[in-house]
Amino acid sequence: FQLQASGGGLVQAGGSLRLSCAASGFPLHSYTIGWFRQAPGKEREGVSCINSHGGSTSYTDSVKGRFTFSRDNAKKTVYLQMTSLKPEDTAVYYCAAGRRRVVGGCPRPGDMEYWGAGTLVTVSS
Repeated sequence: FQLQASGGGLVQAGGSLRLSCAASGFPLHSYTIGWFRQAPGKEREGVSCINSHGGSTSYTDSVKGRFTFSRDNAKKTVYLQMTSLKPEDTAVYYCAAGRRRVVGGCPRPGDMEYWGAGTLVTVSS
């Protein structure tokens, strides 16, 4: 099982980035997939998650209306389109997969079974 995230970088406030996460070794549709982030000195938090088997998509309040999570099961890739970026969005972003389903939110990081290496997003003011 492997998850490979990419697409991070340096962007000015108000700009956009698209993160990608390619999955291999497991059926993407059978797992809850999430984007998590961890800023320096802070705990890892769920940003956006899509439940398994075509379930609902959720977003943490601070990114609602700015971030869009999508998945392409055929390509076994998920995306996080981030717009109107703010300096407080600066963090290492991770994609993760797990079998726990949570309505209206992401599973706790500890409940996710597989993690990709993070990709750094830096938003300058």
